[in-house]
Amino acid sequence: MRCTFEAIREDTPGARWQALFQLRWPAYQQWFLRDGYRARPSYLAGRRALRQHMPELSGLYQQLCELAGGGDLEARFLLQWCPPSYITGCSQAVWLDPTGQEGPVLARNYDYAPALLEGSWLATRWLGRQVLVMSDCLWGALDGINEDGLAVSLSFGGRTAVGEGFGIPLVLRYLLEAASNTAEAIAILQRLPVHMTYNISLLDQHSHWATVFVAPDRPAEVVHRPAVANHQHGVEWQAHARATLSEEREWMLSQGVRKAEHADDVVRTLLRPPLFQTAYGRGYGTLYTAAYHPHTLMAELLWPDMRWPQYCLDVQEGVLNVRFDANHSL
Repeated sequence: MRCTFEAIREDTPGARWQALFQLRWPAYQQWFLRDGYRARPSYLAGRRALRQHMPELSGLYQQLCELAGGGDLEARFLLQWCPPSYITGCSQAVWLDPTGQEGPVLARNYDYAPALLEGSWLATRWLGRQVLVMSDCLWGALDGINEDGLAVSLSFGGRTAVGEGFGIPLVLRYLLEAASNTAEAIAILQRLPVHMTYNISLLDQHSHWATVFVAPDRPAEVVHRPAVANHQHGVEWQAHARATLSEEREWMLSQGVRKAEHADDVVRTLLRPPLFQTAYGRGYGTLYTAAYHPHTLMAELLWPDMRWPQYCLDVQEGVLNVRFDANHSL
């Protein structure tokens, strides 16, 4: 199995994003319609929700719709209002440098099926602020950092509850476009409706950090847990936790953060099993490790034997092919 990661720079929506949409749309369309056309909310319902909850994105959304062809289905997909459910794994951690020499780091593993990875490392100035994200749903984010030094990432929260709200990738995009620090991001998460349960890690340039538990059926909760996997206060979906080793991964990562003397110590913990998972043949494994350094605005994608660094304000375009198998040979 091979995945292609591509770093793309495009300050304003244009030909590069349009080509990306055309390439990925057939697979996303199949996913979006998996429960039938009528299972998804109408364009008007989603448009009202976007204007109410994320008004800053309205003009950008309209530009992207036009680049996507302006069709009803494409417009509904891009709204990400009550999308189909999606379940990932993932582990994430915040480490604060006790010496002040390196600065803090937000590091995470993204665990998912290789065939479903978008793989676009997208650098934009869509609303004037420089943002670098691992893209999902074509304008959402799995993790990322902005020019103010706010870094964010997500992991699935381990519950089956589904409700009325936005898909989490668009929520993370909104955080990076609209917030400059952890406090502002928390305020946004406390008011936004989300359609499934997730754990959001936040870290800013002032070393302020938080973990926010969000869900469709209960208020957002701010906790200070430096390492999280795929449950919140306790395991609620036993089968998922057992299959993904959620408790074991969280314990190991917590120990790694506690003992770490350098940011790379946290990264090395993430690159070891059971945190680094290799069940690619069963559609589940670690596709990349990301590390975000708010003090220097550096971002890195990492694997056991390679790393790809970028600087948020000066992203260098390029392509990296990564091959996955049971032994993670590259």
